[in-house]
Amino acid sequence: MLDTDQLIICEHCDCVYHKVPLKKHQKALCQRCGAVLQRYNGMTLQQRLALSITAGVLWLMANFYPVMSISLKGLSNSATLWDSVLALADGPITFIALVAAISIIIAPMFQLAILIWVLGFALASKRSPGFITFMRWLESLRPWSMLEVCLLGAMVAVFKLAGLLDVLPGIGLFALAILSLLMIRIAGRDIRELWDALP
Repeated sequence: MLDTDQLIICEHCDCVYHKVPLKKHQKALCQRCGAVLQRYNGMTLQQRLALSITAGVLWLMANFYPVMSISLKGLSNSATLWDSVLALADGPITFIALVAAISIIIAPMFQLAILIWVLGFALASKRSPGFITFMRWLESLRPWSMLEVCLLGAMVAVFKLAGLLDVLPGIGLFALAILSLLMIRIAGRDIRELWDALP
């Protein structure tokens, strides 16, 4: 019987390859279509879990602390990510508010919760309850998580408003910046090795 554990299939053209051990900064490319098959991931399960928990704390800070505060002639106001979604929901573009809520709040929250759940069990060399479903969700949520787009928009807003008002970046903005980098590091990386690492 053919052992398929060491085979990898290209997601784009369905070409089948044998897995190869990769060194630092290496990646395996499909010879037919050039898509990335594997990337080197030097993080251990402990490191990935620690970064996921850290990202969870940063997610809380990014969502419940002000992203920026603005003031003009003695009047001041501050806004969190939730406030920005609610402001969009009040206008004629409610659908955009829903998309924004999913991409900058809900999808990252679910990604982190699932990662912490799966990695917590992985440390004990066990598959978590619902492992298969959760791994599929992680792949499905990846395109929906757009924290870096939100961060770019917030930075543009800070620079644009700085010429008109007194703008003070808040704790939420710094937390969002670090969270965006962490999400790229932990959730943007290939998680397929968990299939092989766990019985």
